[in-house]
Amino acid sequence: MTQWFELLGGLGIFLLGVVIMTDGLKGVAGDALRSALTRFTRSPYSGAATGAISTAILQSSSAMTLAAVGFVGAGLLTFSQALGIVFGANIGTTITGWLVALLGFKFDLDSVVMPLVLLGVLMHLLGRGKSRQGGMALAGFGLIFVGITAMQSGMSGLEGQLTPETFPPNTFAGRLQLLAIGVLITLVTQSSSAGVATALTAVHTGTMSFEQAAAMVIGMDVGTTATALFATIGGSVETRRTGYSHVVYNLFTGVGAFLLLTPYVWLWQWLAPGEVYQQAEIALVAFHSSFNALGIVVILPFSEKFAALMMKLVPDRDSSLVSRLDRQLLADPMVALEALRVTLQDIARAEFYYCLDLMRNQASANPERLAELGLAIDKSQRYLDLIHSSPERSREWQFLMACMHSLDHMGRLHDRLFDKERAQLWQSTERLFHLGGELDSGLRELRNLEQRAGDWSELAVRASVMAQACEEDARRARELMMSDIAQGREDTVRGELMLESSRWLRRVAEHVWRISHYLGEAGGQSQITQVKN
Repeated sequence: MTQWFELLGGLGIFLLGVVIMTDGLKGVAGDALRSALTRFTRSPYSGAATGAISTAILQSSSAMTLAAVGFVGAGLLTFSQALGIVFGANIGTTITGWLVALLGFKFDLDSVVMPLVLLGVLMHLLGRGKSRQGGMALAGFGLIFVGITAMQSGMSGLEGQLTPETFPPNTFAGRLQLLAIGVLITLVTQSSSAGVATALTAVHTGTMSFEQAAAMVIGMDVGTTATALFATIGGSVETRRTGYSHVVYNLFTGVGAFLLLTPYVWLWQWLAPGEVYQQAEIALVAFHSSFNALGIVVILPFSEKFAALMMKLVPDRDSSLVSRLDRQLLADPMVALEALRVTLQDIARAEFYYCLDLMRNQASANPERLAELGLAIDKSQRYLDLIHSSPERSREWQFLMACMHSLDHMGRLHDRLFDKERAQLWQSTERLFHLGGELDSGLRELRNLEQRAGDWSELAVRASVMAQACEEDARRARELMMSDIAQGREDTVRGELMLESSRWLRRVAEHVWRISHYLGEAGGQSQITQVKN
């Protein structure tokens, strides 16, 4: 019984090491890798390369898949480009298996990794900034091999109790059963890396034959799609498309790998007779990498057709302004903020258009549209409330602050859009005509500028000029109107209405400027390059 506890404890330590190392690496290199994904993903092919490299560094295919979903939702990547990242992430996850096979079994690392764990913990406790995160990554790396050693010891202690005969036989039906066991292991551990490490330990200690372990690894690769499938529950259309694509692709590679298992063994036996069993750990990780690589080679030329198929299977029925605000993205604050930023741009654009139509008394400025804007602002605020950061994470913090400020001014602008009388009085009042015309022409120019460039920093500059001009016009108009009231040329009731209308026009101009300014700041903090098709 002790051996079982040691085996399960080793598996737990291994999982803990992977989690800690991944969190640490995300803290050290996550932002740079996230930016690299959009910078270098120009096609599904380059997306597969960057996805594989990024996942190999972060050791988290879930993080890469989540980032891809967020980028599609934010409009930074097309769905077919993001598929390349998802496909490439499958290759990146095989690196853990190579580390285990080449280092965990070939070298006695017990005397080395324990001090690494201590060093990593000290770096995390005493260091600052990225050195703290680097300490976590180092400690997690050490724990991985502590877990492997414990699993090895536990598995060796079960010698005679667990043998290849204990598991389903190496037949077609037996391999199917082993595949199902692999799926079940991944569902329980929620980590294909942990399952692969267990299979590697089993073949290293002779508990399983190569073919039995390989069939289980295929099942583990298929089992990883369960995480993506669960993530689609309640998710946006982009999340569901990406999650379902992951499932379909891994099922495709799993079927291919199952059919290629026997030819793979024959090839080893032809090239190096007996080595597939004597070097079973190396042969197993090579098989894992090979069928994932082969799957990418086969699917990439058809990625656009594959994307089109998934779009048909999961149609986009949500045309709401807030369709990008997927709660699944909250696991990565920067990705969630990026989706929020683009959502706020859409809402701001819609608000500016509504304001322009309201001032001109257009039919499109109706209560239903205004209510839709209000709901979008409320939902964005609730989403923003779920994103948390701290001043220590400087760029993320500034990104969050910019989104908060812009959303605050959107809410204030929305409140003013209910006042139809003050919005339209400028057209029939000489004293307000120049002020209203300044705001009207400024909003139209902003609309044209946004349609041409879409750069909110540039819009903020023009909005600032407009707001300043409206401030000066409002001051002059206020002085003239108060003079008219004092001299009896205008009655007090209408005069007060005109003064309120001038304040409305001036404050709307200020809100437009502030919104543009903070959205420009948010765009600067995102540091993500828009990918052009």
